[in-house]
Amino acid sequence: MTSRPLHTPPVTDERSRGLTEEDAARRLADYGRNEVTARRTVRLHTRVVAQLRDPLIMVLLGAVALTVAIGDHADSVVIALVIVVNTTVGVIQEVRADNAVAALSAMSAPNARVLRGGSEREVPAAEVVPGDVLALGEGDIVPADALLTQASALLLDESMLTGESVPVDKDLRSGRPGAATLSAGTVVVRGRGIATVTATGAASALGRIAALLEGRLEATPLQRRLAALGRVLALATLALCLLVFALGLVRGLAPGTMAVTAISLAVAAVPESLPAVVTLALALGARRMAARHAVVRRLPAVETLGSVTVLATDKTGTLTEGRMVVERVWTAEGAVDFTGTGYEPFGDVRVDGRAAEPAELGPVQKLLTTATLCNDAALRPPDESDDTGRRWTALGDPTEAALLTAAAKARCEKPSTLQQTYPRTDEAPFDSLRKRMSTLHRTPSGSLTVCLKGAPEAVLDPAVLDEPAQLLDRARDEAALLAAQGYRVLAVACGERTEAPARAADAESGLRLLGLAAINDPPKPAATATLAACRAAGITPVLITGDHPATARAIATRVGLLSPHSEPGEVVTGQSLAAGAVDDLTAVSVFARTDPQQKLDIVEAWRDRGDVTAMTGDGVNDGPALRQADIGVAMGRRGTEVARQSADLVLTDDELSTVVAAVEEGRRVYDNIRRFLVYGLAGGTAEILVMLLGPLLGLSLPLRAGQILWINLLTHGLTGVAMGAEPVSPRAMHRPPRPPQQHVLGHGLWQRVLFLAAMVTMASLAAGLSAHAVDAAWQSVLFLSLLAAQLGVVMGLRDRLFTRENLFLPAAVLASAGLAVAALYVPFLRSVLETDPLGGTEVAAAAAVGLAGFAAARLSRQAWLRRLVVKQ
Repeated sequence: MTSRPLHTPPVTDERSRGLTEEDAARRLADYGRNEVTARRTVRLHTRVVAQLRDPLIMVLLGAVALTVAIGDHADSVVIALVIVVNTTVGVIQEVRADNAVAALSAMSAPNARVLRGGSEREVPAAEVVPGDVLALGEGDIVPADALLTQASALLLDESMLTGESVPVDKDLRSGRPGAATLSAGTVVVRGRGIATVTATGAASALGRIAALLEGRLEATPLQRRLAALGRVLALATLALCLLVFALGLVRGLAPGTMAVTAISLAVAAVPESLPAVVTLALALGARRMAARHAVVRRLPAVETLGSVTVLATDKTGTLTEGRMVVERVWTAEGAVDFTGTGYEPFGDVRVDGRAAEPAELGPVQKLLTTATLCNDAALRPPDESDDTGRRWTALGDPTEAALLTAAAKARCEKPSTLQQTYPRTDEAPFDSLRKRMSTLHRTPSGSLTVCLKGAPEAVLDPAVLDEPAQLLDRARDEAALLAAQGYRVLAVACGERTEAPARAADAESGLRLLGLAAINDPPKPAATATLAACRAAGITPVLITGDHPATARAIATRVGLLSPHSEPGEVVTGQSLAAGAVDDLTAVSVFARTDPQQKLDIVEAWRDRGDVTAMTGDGVNDGPALRQADIGVAMGRRGTEVARQSADLVLTDDELSTVVAAVEEGRRVYDNIRRFLVYGLAGGTAEILVMLLGPLLGLSLPLRAGQILWINLLTHGLTGVAMGAEPVSPRAMHRPPRPPQQHVLGHGLWQRVLFLAAMVTMASLAAGLSAHAVDAAWQSVLFLSLLAAQLGVVMGLRDRLFTRENLFLPAAVLASAGLAVAALYVPFLRSVLETDPLGGTEVAAAAAVGLAGFAAARLSRQAWLRRLVVKQ
């Protein structure tokens, strides 16, 4: 159990204590998990059948039948072996990809806040049971059907249930039908509430929680482009194989032999394992991102990350620490400074460098007492049972927690005591449009106290405060000065009422200004380096915040987003956007005081220009912008459930540098897929050229069907899969993002394929012809040389030649080379593949061809790098 927080909302209903852990466990066993339907497990035989229905595998099955019919049992054994191995590898890759996506789905599944034994805790939404007491706040997704027991300005989006776009007010006092009922999957837009779960899983109204939990393995744009490419390659290959078949008949070879050879060549030339390799590469890339604290919720995001050109980030908790500290309080009587760090409620209050006298604390204590009452946060002391819990932590909004910490330092009454003395009767919650929050409290004398806090421009208004114009001007000047120093500034006010207004917001007038609180949220140590890394990778960083323009400028300058000598016009406010004063939104790097719609407009402006945008967010109002961006990035620790479920990527550590790491991983995945394409297509093309050119040079049947399929098995099997695990290129984050419209064979890739295919073909035929000239076993020499050349190419294509990060690739190459040699000397393999043992000279010649393939791959790589440098 965690320690009891310093400030816990008052318990007014016995049911608000919630279930005990034992009751919850028993009900979970009785009612089952809060899921409509469990994920269907694909049976093994279904996966096998799906693999066998692949068109190329069906062609091979036909080849088996043909070879058996004509009595070619050796080739039938080889082809059957290839079918078994390809099907096994395909099923294994499919299972690994499904397991990876399932693990990611579990990591990104929604949570729910429940009261268990009187303490609030967070549990997976699937473990919510009937009778659980839910604590709901802005941005939460209701995890199950429930009955509302307490509500404060609670507004729900029920559009997914009713289709009605206008949020619904949930007010227990209204008496309207349905005013106290909550449905699973609806979203808390504003306010807070307590509700008791009435139905879960299949028994709930819609059971939308299942849709939130289950991640779908959908085809990504890259997979669709590769599938289209595969169809084109298949047609071209079939045409060439028909040509090989026809030429064989012209030379008088048996139709059955040429038919099997043509079929085997077609299967070997097309990289049929490419879709499985791509799916596995994307899924494992997502797993690697998760290990780096970036949980991918949608598989297409892995490839899209590699194309990101604009990173739109917020300020608080992303560029800054997110651990707010009140460092200064200004009142009309003077200013005081606070010492201390983080949320530890220990420190001094100082005036002009000395400890403040008790008499000097009066105005400050009044301000902080009001801020404590107008507050929904809590402070949790260190948990001694947890080795990592050595600091006080904030529960709720970090800004409100900072005010509680300052109140403790100023020796104000404890929050629990204040709540008992001044119980809250009503409230008008903070939202991004009003930019202020107010609460009403009953005093011991029976009157009402109004407590208000908010942005200076929303509070220092004659419509809100009944203060002389001179005092308001002084407060505005002080707020601007503090904001220019990088502080987040809140204005605090209070007032008295004899009667309760109809709405809490109606009490926001005629109040008395208590002062300003200057809250510091310093930039993260890594923020400057992270933004520099973005620029080096060709990614444009943009800051979009709701803070004061001066605060935004100060932080942007400290992290290197703006120069110290930047013009005032380089920070654009939401007011300027609303007035249409900015013609080109993509020319601005810093936006301040923006509302949710303006965030959408900024993202859309970049997208209209053809850029790929990544947008960070954590609040319920960030949901639309997160969905609009190409990559929505939500904060896992401090983000709302709405933000997390709207995003494509969830940062479990709330670090912007994790986005950069995810972009790097996305580029790694795409690079490895393109590397496999070069390797697979070059090898397949070389095999076709050998079969076409060999007879013209005197090699009647260059390779037999079994030999072709054995080469395919060894080159596209272990080595092809191993290429997907290659480490990231050292230049990956020092080059511009690839254009999203770029063809998968673009950027010089098809030229590299043709060059390597030509080199492998020439080197292999040269070895075969040399053996033929001296009346040696030329077909076996050609077989071994063609295989060795392709294994040389796979090693030569490595970006980091001697890296130890992916030892699986050299191990796979060595294993494939060993099996290639075994085909020449193991009696059973010699029999089915129809090979002859070679002497040392012939084996050395084949090894030399492998080195030639390696050299050709290194040469093509260097030429491609030079072209890349010229373009940059």
